[in-house]
Amino acid sequence: MATVDRVRLTALIAKESSRYVELHPGSKQISDRADHLLGRVPMTWMNKWAGGFPLALATARGCTITDVDGNSYVDFALGDTGAMAGHSPLATIAAVRERLEVSGGITTMLTTAKAEFVAENLATRFLVDQWSFTLSATDANRFSCRLARQVTGRSKVLVFNYSYHGSVDETFVALDDEGNAISRPGNVGPAVDPTTTSKVVEFNDGDALRAALAPRDVAVVLLEPALTNIGIVLPTADFLATVQAACKETGTLLLVDETHTFSLGYGGAVRHYGLNPDLVVIGKAIGGGIPCGAYGVTEALATRIAEIAKSGADIVDVGGVGGTLAGYALSLDAMAATLGEVLTEAAFARMIALATRFTEEVEAAFVRFGAPFSVTQLGARAEYRFTRPSPTSGGAAHQAEDEDLDTYFHLYLANRGILITPFHNMALMCPDTTDADVDRHTEVFTEALSELFA
Repeated sequence: MATVDRVRLTALIAKESSRYVELHPGSKQISDRADHLLGRVPMTWMNKWAGGFPLALATARGCTITDVDGNSYVDFALGDTGAMAGHSPLATIAAVRERLEVSGGITTMLTTAKAEFVAENLATRFLVDQWSFTLSATDANRFSCRLARQVTGRSKVLVFNYSYHGSVDETFVALDDEGNAISRPGNVGPAVDPTTTSKVVEFNDGDALRAALAPRDVAVVLLEPALTNIGIVLPTADFLATVQAACKETGTLLLVDETHTFSLGYGGAVRHYGLNPDLVVIGKAIGGGIPCGAYGVTEALATRIAEIAKSGADIVDVGGVGGTLAGYALSLDAMAATLGEVLTEAAFARMIALATRFTEEVEAAFVRFGAPFSVTQLGARAEYRFTRPSPTSGGAAHQAEDEDLDTYFHLYLANRGILITPFHNMALMCPDTTDADVDRHTEVFTEALSELFA
């Protein structure tokens, strides 16, 4: 394996940073004028874009973005999965337009005919029967945790080290170097120490999971079937079966969070891995860019929820499992169109084939230069990590983070018309992505490697 020359890397970052500023004067001007935006951006994550300021959007269609300076990009970031259906998919836009211009009533706190269609579609995909809607996957996870604690009478949730479940308080817990549970580094203003509400074990560590569940004080295991926001960490051959068995043995509910693993196909990780969860959470992608999310439960769990409602738990009103805009008409129209017409089985087959092409070409480039890096595929999603072999736990993936290499590759790609997710190195295919888009990434990425290892 080749080694990274850090002096050379520093010089390359400086060169690409200078080019970034030269190519994006309009974006920089918008950032410089943003005196009343916290962090100078509409949402703080936007500061993760390399270059000192984020690109400013002009237009976006399919997998193509154009910034205010007229630069066009093949977009593999796709809103960090929120635009998995592509930017402004035609079927979704038509449904939204009909709601805005014809039917009216963006939000009314009334049901619509589309609600059952969406719920039935999700039930078919993810194999749990009863669904409720939210504004985000974070909300769906939060509400699911509350329901799980109420139903089981248990106080704790269990998560895997560096798994991703949005901004749910209980999930910001990690393992330190000695294997002790701690509040995840950088956790902002936790209401309580999350180690008092949560347990955390390493992904792919079945023994640790069984030990953590043995006291039977865990209400629900929040399972991201493959870790996604810390690189992609795939499950080992028997791990998911171990998770399911351990939950069943201890009477612990199992929640599968499909927010990102939906990339595995029409029925996400649930169908891909043959899972039998008690709850499923989904968000981002199912509305084609319109804010929404959902959580589903089995018939058995729905019955238990109905029973606790009779005993006094306020499921209907202010009990903490709903929001005024949840299930609003516009979101239901968008979800119905996106699920029914855009993210179809045929679309996923194409997207996954493209991700396979992407992965194989990136791996070939690593081999060519002897780069000590790896690439992992998760259905329509692929990601490179600056270590080899690919990590098998969240802790190992976290240790492999390399901010300088992230910065270099993000800048190099952006300066040549390619965008990947700024928080890490994820590329996602959408129904509009083409072979040519994938090959363009390979061309530019290979050039970046050649300069780094020249």
